[in-house]
Amino acid sequence: MIRFFLFGVFLLSPIFFVFGQSLPKPTDVQYKWQEQERLMFLHFAPTTWSEVEQNDNSVSLDRINPTKLNTDQWCEAALAFGAKQIIFVAKHSGGFCWWQTETTNYGIKDTPYKNGRGDVLKEIAESCKKYGLNLGVYIYPGDRTWGAMIGSGGKTKDPAKQEAYNKVFRTQLTEVLSNYGEMLEVWFDGSCVIDVSDIMEQYAANSVVFQGPHATLRWPGTESGKLFYPAWNTVRREDLKTGVSTQIHGTPNGDVWAPLETNTTLYDHYWFWSPEKVKKRKTVDELMDCYYKSVGYGSVFLLNASPDTTGLIVEGDMKRYKEFGDEINRRFSNPIAEINSQKGNELVLQLDKPTRINHAVVMEDYREGERIREYRIEGYSDGKWLELTKGISVGRKKIDYFDDVEVERLRLVVTKAAAEPLIRSFSVYHVSNFIPPKKQSMHVWSNPQTVVSWKKTDVNNNKLELKINLGDKINVPGQYVLTVLPEMKQNVRVENAAMFYDGNKAMQEFVQIKDNKIQINQTAQITGEADLYVEFIIHIEQACNGVVEFKPLQIN
Repeated sequence: MIRFFLFGVFLLSPIFFVFGQSLPKPTDVQYKWQEQERLMFLHFAPTTWSEVEQNDNSVSLDRINPTKLNTDQWCEAALAFGAKQIIFVAKHSGGFCWWQTETTNYGIKDTPYKNGRGDVLKEIAESCKKYGLNLGVYIYPGDRTWGAMIGSGGKTKDPAKQEAYNKVFRTQLTEVLSNYGEMLEVWFDGSCVIDVSDIMEQYAANSVVFQGPHATLRWPGTESGKLFYPAWNTVRREDLKTGVSTQIHGTPNGDVWAPLETNTTLYDHYWFWSPEKVKKRKTVDELMDCYYKSVGYGSVFLLNASPDTTGLIVEGDMKRYKEFGDEINRRFSNPIAEINSQKGNELVLQLDKPTRINHAVVMEDYREGERIREYRIEGYSDGKWLELTKGISVGRKKIDYFDDVEVERLRLVVTKAAAEPLIRSFSVYHVSNFIPPKKQSMHVWSNPQTVVSWKKTDVNNNKLELKINLGDKINVPGQYVLTVLPEMKQNVRVENAAMFYDGNKAMQEFVQIKDNKIQINQTAQITGEADLYVEFIIHIEQACNGVVEFKPLQIN
């Protein structure tokens, strides 16, 4: 490693401090969770025995007998790419339970696995303890066997069944949180309408929570494994309380800390194993793109693993996890120079000779809040300072890359901050054979598209009712917007908007009305045959022609 000298923290250019509010800070458990940087998802369900992604209960339970299941191997997969935690999908949307429970006849006890005495949640808990990994649990609030369908948050289609199902889900949640050791994370995919406050307070006080009323984390709004930039760790409390806030709600002026968990699949874009899905395995370059646009933007990266029907993660996947971990280490395990634990708006790294570089990594001590609002990185070469790169948010970590350049020293200059910058580290690297991450725009209907038009004669008493089918337009999870555009400039009010997926009404939190726009948050994996539509009413000041346009808000 080349020597470096800290020239000091001093002011060569003005810095703008933004004061006037106390900065949100992570709780102890949020900090513990966020410091892990990389996590592994583990999707395993009856869908593993079929080609579908959402369990349609078509797989006979006598087929589910993963005789080679080895949770130690799962932990080895996580460690291979540097993950510090596994989130196990103990119950997916179909309702199948991987632990011993009397709440259902649709679980591991009803299969041939270990003669009905198997408990995979127990096995993975023991393996995580053995390998020094933290454990999180995904327990879907809905349940197809009860008619609490995808996107329902646990609301049953038949209201007469709701009270009974509430008791079932509360019992299931209590079981997974109380019998298998401490869970660092609890996943309520798609939010949760069932009141579980007392259970969470008793058993999950030291857990971070994904979605639902108790959420302390946020979903990016896409399952691509990539964020857009800047990526802020704070939101407004009112947005977090919806249970489904995403990166779009991030703001440097938020009043509560809610970091982003950037999740993606190893198979593009499938969560569960099958012989065909394996062919969609992402390359190391594709995974590194995700790493730069998740961890490199200050987020935690959650990468999926999916055992096959024998219960093992296939050899090709294991190899890819190791290749991914090795590549991260190759690029970032040995900085050329590094400064740690400094305060102020400027840091200088002096190298003992001109050195070729192409990466710089800045980390804030975010325990005291996210302070940096704008910065630039400069290199000194041929007697002058050159701007190499600049940025906005930093948070836990910001990875910057630039063209190869030979410099004698580096300078980090914070030009805007909410308080005195606390620099945890500033490091510099040269990555050989570096290919910059791909710059990808939204690939699904990236420009506004007219999806419906109306005529003046369609308006009755200043009111127009519309139903718009979006099943052929929303084909990946993400966030979308419908915009109502009357031909004449006049007041338009949208109301009573609702989204339906395969005939089931989604939670209202997934559909938000803002002026003449309807924002749609679609979290479920979409199938080609999905029946997805939105119904809403428009109040128009004066009858006229008009159109409704559709576009994605965020899809990478």
